[in-house]
Amino acid sequence: MGAHQNIDFFRFPKQGDLLRVEVTFNRDIESKIMGRMIRNDHEEPGITIIMLDDGRVVLDTECQYSIMD
Repeated sequence: MGAHQNIDFFRFPKQGDLLRVEVTFNRDIESKIMGRMIRNDHEEPGITIIMLDDGRVVLDTECQYSIMD
């Protein structure tokens, strides 16, 4: 468990646009899946979370993505 100064019951990091993205894994550009950013922090802790169209959820550190919007 953890804590962060920008996150509590009343505060949350400023969010960027929740964009549509095309996602690949391990730089395999032949296998792509679409998804949407469901969290896109523009301040600390700087987390981006993507929900793939098949329901899986990944961090931006676990994949590569291109913005489609």
